[in-house]
Amino acid sequence: MASIPHTRRSLIGGSLALSSALIAAPALAVPAFARSGRPAALWGVQSGEITAHSATVWTRSDRLARMYVETSPSEAFRYAVRRHRGPLLGPSSDFTGTTALRDLPPGRQIHYRVVLTDPDDPRRSSAPVHGTFRTTPVSRRHDVRFLWSGDLAGQGWGINPDLGGYRVLEEMRLRDPDFFLFSGDTIYADGPINATAPLRDGSLWRNVTTEEKAKVAETLAEFRGNFRYNLLDRNLLGFNAQVPVLAQWDDHEVRNNWYPGQLIDDPRYTVKEADTLAARARQAFGEYFPVTDLRGGRSEGRMYRVMRYGPLLDVFVLDMRTYRNANSPDTQPEDPIGILGPEQLAWVKRELSRSRATWKVIAADMPLGIVVPDGATNFEAVAQGDPGAPLGRELQIAELLRHIKHQRITGTLWVTADVHYTAANHYAPERASFTDFAPFWEFVSGPIGAGGFPAGRLDATFGPETAYVQSAPFANMSPSENPPYYGEVDIDGGSGELTVRLRRQGGGVLFTRTLRPGRVGQ
Repeated sequence: MASIPHTRRSLIGGSLALSSALIAAPALAVPAFARSGRPAALWGVQSGEITAHSATVWTRSDRLARMYVETSPSEAFRYAVRRHRGPLLGPSSDFTGTTALRDLPPGRQIHYRVVLTDPDDPRRSSAPVHGTFRTTPVSRRHDVRFLWSGDLAGQGWGINPDLGGYRVLEEMRLRDPDFFLFSGDTIYADGPINATAPLRDGSLWRNVTTEEKAKVAETLAEFRGNFRYNLLDRNLLGFNAQVPVLAQWDDHEVRNNWYPGQLIDDPRYTVKEADTLAARARQAFGEYFPVTDLRGGRSEGRMYRVMRYGPLLDVFVLDMRTYRNANSPDTQPEDPIGILGPEQLAWVKRELSRSRATWKVIAADMPLGIVVPDGATNFEAVAQGDPGAPLGRELQIAELLRHIKHQRITGTLWVTADVHYTAANHYAPERASFTDFAPFWEFVSGPIGAGGFPAGRLDATFGPETAYVQSAPFANMSPSENPPYYGEVDIDGGSGELTVRLRRQGGGVLFTRTLRPGRVGQ
């Protein structure tokens, strides 16, 4: 998987023909929805929700249009071409939509192309936009690779045309992963993007700008515009066309450090209820990623879910934002709400117990043992700096870790982003105040396009020890000075061994750890 076939390079290059000028043409961010001419999918394509026999494909039209997806095992679409009729893309979904592909062969490379047609005249159709993905394998002999990271367009560092935009995504695409776990802060709805930002050497960072990114997002249109902003980058369009995405959210899809019921004390906001902003952000998130359970038709509309990627891997995507209690000093001796809420905690315990995958990756949008403050006295994540017995939100994590140990659930590890540096932290009961758990690893990576920050301190409650860390020496270091980080997980189909690599744009591998299958603790 480490190299990408020439034919797939040519496919992705061709798919960008419509959008290669986007990075230099921010005016395309808010197109006129003309009624003449042909529809166009200027924002590319994405795939997600990949299984052995199905997938979901996303696109956005520049006007009212019917979506169709054609699939074939042939990149040139010479044989076995199937046509899948999709939805009518209109203003109610901001002209976005997804089409479900079914009855696909397992463990195969699937080539697809999206075509948009005028609903009044099907002869007027768009140029096809191409993409590809691999369906999940049914055999343990297939290797698996995925990447993860988070934090894009944060702290005022947006798409810089002088640097070629989000170039890390092209480097990640060339790693040819089976999917990308987008570990939260997929946009910065609370982070306006100005035309320039000062750098330490006196020069200026230059940003592509749009109207919606000129202020904090409050309206549904502004949240939608934040998602569209990132799609102005040709690197992201090429990445999306080749690499399926498994996306979760954290705080910046809404605003910094938000929690349910919060009243906003910030003069930039005329909307003061975080819940109102969150509902709009959730709708836009569901419109701009290839997901179905956040759209209409499912009662729960939940963000947390499990993706089963063949016999070797299950990924448990947590939502540590929607069900949490208010940020506080977090020292209460009882806390039934915590950071997950009781229903989500019961769900992840149940699904971990049911899993028969060799590896169970727990995708957390916030770290466990890194102290993340919220102001002078409150805390934003799980840890609060008290090294003693679990308190506050730590109580839920202790219950989950105890469950994993007592149920002898093998092959668990945690991956996260959020803190804007990369690290490998090992947790062990012999170093901890709470000891009723099996050892485990937590790997941290990011940002892929935001400010870099110094490493945070660790809370000793669960006995973390840093095996590796690399971070910025000061807060909000620009991506040009502190290149992006991302993580890579490889599972060998023969031995079942899992190897984690922490990577940096242009810098290769920073840290490597290989874990053996079949163990409760590592």
